Amino acid sequence: MPRPAIDLFRKTFGTTPRAAASAPGRVNLIGEHTDYNGGPVLPIAIAQRATAAIGPGAPGDSGVLEAVSTRDNSVVRVKWQEELPEGWAAYLAGVLRELWSLDVVPPDGSVRIAVASDVPIGAGLSSSAALAVAAATALAPSLAPRQIAGVAFRAEHDHVGVRCGVMDQTISALGKRGHALLFECASLEATQIGFGARLLLVDTGKRHDLSTGGLNQRRAECEEAVKRLKIELPELAWLASWPVEWLPRLKRALREPLRSRAVHVVSETARTRFAAQLLRQGKLKQFGKLLYESHESCRRLYECSSPELDTVVAAAKRAGALGARLTGAGWGGAAIVLVNKTDKKTAPAIQRAFERAYGRPAPISEVQASAGAHAERLYRQ
Repeated sequence: MPRPAIDLFRKTFGTTPRAAASAPGRVNLIGEHTDYNGGPVLPIAIAQRATAAIGPGAPGDSGVLEAVSTRDNSVVRVKWQEELPEGWAAYLAGVLRELWSLDVVPPDGSVRIAVASDVPIGAGLSSSAALAVAAATALAPSLAPRQIAGVAFRAEHDHVGVRCGVMDQTISALGKRGHALLFECASLEATQIGFGARLLLVDTGKRHDLSTGGLNQRRAECEEAVKRLKIELPELAWLASWPVEWLPRLKRALREPLRSRAVHVVSETARTRFAAQLLRQGKLKQFGKLLYESHESCRRLYECSSPELDTVVAAAKRAGALGARLTGAGWGGAAIVLVNKTDKKTAPAIQRAFERAYGRPAPISEVQASAGAHAERLYRQ
């Protein structure tokens, strides 16, 4: 995967890059919209990756970012401290600003970056985090993975304006082959859990833009719910910290739609921790039931599903899949389906149902827990 970015750098800038790094996208097994509410998530890194090849800017340039992507061969050129470009290059400028704040790059530093990625954009697989983590890893190889995740998170949250949590960047930086990561977003405690189950990924083809979509609205609703719940529990800092045993009290304290949003977050928090426990014990059947419960909560309470995602999950359930749910915020994107090792009927059943409903196929692939971010070799061996 690094070759396209390295070759693009050479073709565009006429020189060899100084360094290159890649970072994976992710699939979140369970724990949707809990991350920015201080709750647990359970993602895996996937094989699809973004790669960033980097080198110094042109002689005489001061504080200039030049960036090019295999998906857009035109070169973006901006003063990264003064302006934020539109689209994908904004993440690179955000990374540079954050690294400058850590004294990793100088304020007048100029850099050239070439990017290649096979992580689908807008499919709920965290293409933006993969891009930011890859760029940060290439630009600052001395930083620890946790620091890289923080830089990439702040680039997306503070500069691009996506009110995300830190899950995507953390799994992209810390992912481990053959493992899921139970990550407690409030305490930042991370635990690797073996994951070797068979998992299908169904791309509905419906794309979302989280910087302008429903995510920011949902986060604002959750913050408002916390403000109102502080009357009941003054020490409450995170919505996910509300005790699940106090759900009746929560329902009395909040009106719609805040009530439904909060019930989802609190119940999803409990589901995710229980799911991690089941995964450790190898109880995939019970684990799968929680995936179905999670999707229903996302659909009914958080209202972040879509007809295409619901079609996939319903077809998977009819076919006897162990579990299925949307992944990656929702409002389009992809769904995951947990199946037995010998299952041969679920994928065709989903495909038939989707084609009947929408007149087009939904690409289905198998995903495995893969490695996190790392440096790439610049030369073929």
